Amino acid sequence: MERVFEPETYSALLAGLPDRRFFHDLKHRDAVRKDGTSTRQRLYLYPELLWRLPADLRRVWLPVARALCSSELELAFKRKFRAVLEERFGKPAEKIGVYPIPILLRDQPGYKISIHSDVATKAITVQYYLPKDESQRHIGTIFHESDQGAGANKTTQMPFLPASGYAFPVSLTKSWHSAAQTTKEDGERVTMMVTYYVADSPLTWLKYRLRRALLWVGWHPER
Repeated sequence: MERVFEPETYSALLAGLPDRRFFHDLKHRDAVRKDGTSTRQRLYLYPELLWRLPADLRRVWLPVARALCSSELELAFKRKFRAVLEERFGKPAEKIGVYPIPILLRDQPGYKISIHSDVATKAITVQYYLPKDESQRHIGTIFHESDQGAGANKTTQMPFLPASGYAFPVSLTKSWHSAAQTTKEDGERVTMMVTYYVADSPLTWLKYRLRRALLWVGWHPER
């Protein structure tokens, strides 16, 4: 994806990046340092959670949060990946139940993630890159043909460029991707994601809705 944001909007997002004190550690295995802290910091972008931000930052991020949670965006990605989604779930893409989880990420030097396909509980993964300029183009997500053997070495890397990104339908045998370990010279890796989790039953939908409610009172999962 290219030119995801209008230049004026993108400049406002960069200028309005929330302070790290509003983020919490996301402790997946590859991100955890020896001292137990994480190289990946996360801020949930649900509209109702942004009351914690200063008023000027709320004005910047609230429209983005609403867009990430919108049914219009969800439907656009379902239609984009219709063939793969319908093959996996055996029903029309529009009828596949999903629940969006939008987050803002500040990955610190040393961050990496090994080759993986994403878990079966995910239906669609979307990531937007938010660098200040083109100097970090070499730290984008890497896609692989397989998780091992020759296929792991056959790669396509996304350039980490302003207002760009990627999206894919999750397939446990095809959507292999990774991120190479960043260095101090690479600097902070700022991105925004919306992951559509499978919520094909009332009980599963309720689970994600309850987790969202717990976030409002200050609970944060480590993963």
